[in-house]
Amino acid sequence: MIVPLLYLILAGAYLFIIPGSVVFYLNKRWYVASSPERTFMYFLVFFFFPGLLVLSPFVNLRPKPRKIEA
Repeated sequence: MIVPLLYLILAGAYLFIIPGSVVFYLNKRWYVASSPERTFMYFLVFFFFPGLLVLSPFVNLRPKPRKIEA
């Protein structure tokens, strides 16, 4: 009984919890990241790709509109 519960918890973390935090991190740091940090971001996207694919229909990563002052 413990082993299936452990697999369920690990699968939930891999598919929902960690990719959600990766999306939050990418959204905050995408335009200000240094080169080593950007490499780390690409690694996270590669490693958690299945979870990001599951969350992708619910995520909007469009840039925020700029204010143009005349």
